Amino acid sequence: MSLTDAQISAAAADLYAAEVSRTQIGQLSQRHAALNMDDAYRIQAELVQQKLAAGRHVVGWKIGLTSKAMQQALNIDIPDSGVLFDDMQFKNGATVPAGHFIQPRIEAEIAFVMKAALEGEGLTREDVIAATDYVVPSIEILDTRIVRVDANTGATRNVFDTISDNAANAGIVVGDEQHSIAALDLRWVGAIVSCNGAVEETGLGAGVLNDPVESVVWLARRLAQYGQRIEAGQTILSGSFIRPVECPAGTNINADFGPFGSVAIKFA
Repeated sequence: MSLTDAQISAAAADLYAAEVSRTQIGQLSQRHAALNMDDAYRIQAELVQQKLAAGRHVVGWKIGLTSKAMQQALNIDIPDSGVLFDDMQFKNGATVPAGHFIQPRIEAEIAFVMKAALEGEGLTREDVIAATDYVVPSIEILDTRIVRVDANTGATRNVFDTISDNAANAGIVVGDEQHSIAALDLRWVGAIVSCNGAVEETGLGAGVLNDPVESVVWLARRLAQYGQRIEAGQTILSGSFIRPVECPAGTNINADFGPFGSVAIKFA
């Protein structure tokens, strides 16, 4: 049984308050045993509306759970998605102020910047390539406004918690190098990610649904089911090809994409 509109609104309001106050709330999956994926996206959509009402602006989308390892860990066989807002953007090499996030982590991704809108359930990879202005190296900053582990039951947050929480999205850092997508096989674009000077993770674009282009195809098709679309000018984070890296205070992150470019972010 789906959650009521009142329950959806209350959950979204709690998530918004948690983000503003930097104070986590309990797992929605513990609050509502019947919480399902449709409910989770309804909560996310209501959260988005509350942020828009507060004056924030949508600048793109993020795609998560694109790797087989992450899907298997959460017992799910499809990616998820969230919304990027204007105040989530950090300049390459910037320092995130102390206390800005609750429990920040980062992932390395290939970002698509669109020159044309994408809509329709019949979209193909050729449509995505034609609509892409350029691709760039990027870092996604994750945060969790929901506790990862429930203190009473020991249960870990599940995918419905994460989707409700705007797919755990919190920030985006885009590199300076811009590349034509037609000139690249994104499966072979990868990164060496270092934390405080030590290599922490490595990965290739092929870890994202075998090809990051397919990730954007998935997003466009999913949005079409809800009467939405990817707009021209939006940035799309295609999904991480590394595991999330914890970023407590004092963490310096550098993602070296080789010829593709580099991205850096610091946490004060």
